[in-house]
Amino acid sequence: MPENWVVVPTCLPVILRRCHVCASARFRATGKFRVNAHHKLLDVWLLALCTVCGGTTKLTVLERVNVRSIRSELLDRLHHNDPDLAAELLQDPVVRRRNRVALDWDNAWRLDTGGSARLEDEAIDVAVRFAARIPVRPVRLIAEGFGLSRAEVERLIAEGNLVSGVRLSGKLSGDFTFTLKR
Repeated sequence: MPENWVVVPTCLPVILRRCHVCASARFRATGKFRVNAHHKLLDVWLLALCTVCGGTTKLTVLERVNVRSIRSELLDRLHHNDPDLAAELLQDPVVRRRNRVALDWDNAWRLDTGGSARLEDEAIDVAVRFAARIPVRPVRLIAEGFGLSRAEVERLIAEGNLVSGVRLSGKLSGDFTFTLKR
C-alpha cells in the first residue's frame, strides 16, 4: 500500500518584485485587498508590504471591470479580505504575469508524511500530493521525508534504487509517485 505525503503551504509566499522606495526585491502579501469604484467599474488590488522599508505595492487583480460581471460571492470575499482568496490569487499565473512578479516559497511550506516514513521495508511506494502549486525539488522532499541527506538520495537515484515516472531532478509543483527499493 503506497504512503501518502502532502506538501502543504504554511503561509503566503514572498513576492519577488522591486521596491520603488528602497530597491529591495521582496514583498510580503498582507492578505488585504483594495477595491476602488469608478461609477459602475471596479479596480481591485492585492496589497503587499516591502520586507525592508514597509513600503506598499499593489498587485492588480481586476482592472476596470463592470460591477455586474463580478460574482457576488467573489465581491464579498474581496470586501472581507479573505486570506484564502489572497493565496489563490497569488498562485494564479495570469495575476503573476500581469504584475510581473515571481513567488519565493522558501520557508512557506511543510511536508506532511503522516509519520509513517520508514526505511525498513523492501520497497516503499510513495504518492506525493501538492495542496498548492509550490515548486519544490523532489530530491529535497524525499530527503526530508526519509531523514536522508540529499547526496544520499541522489546516490539512490544513480544506483536505480529510487525510481519515478517523472524526472526527479529540477523542480516539480504537481503530484507524482516514486518507489524506493532497499
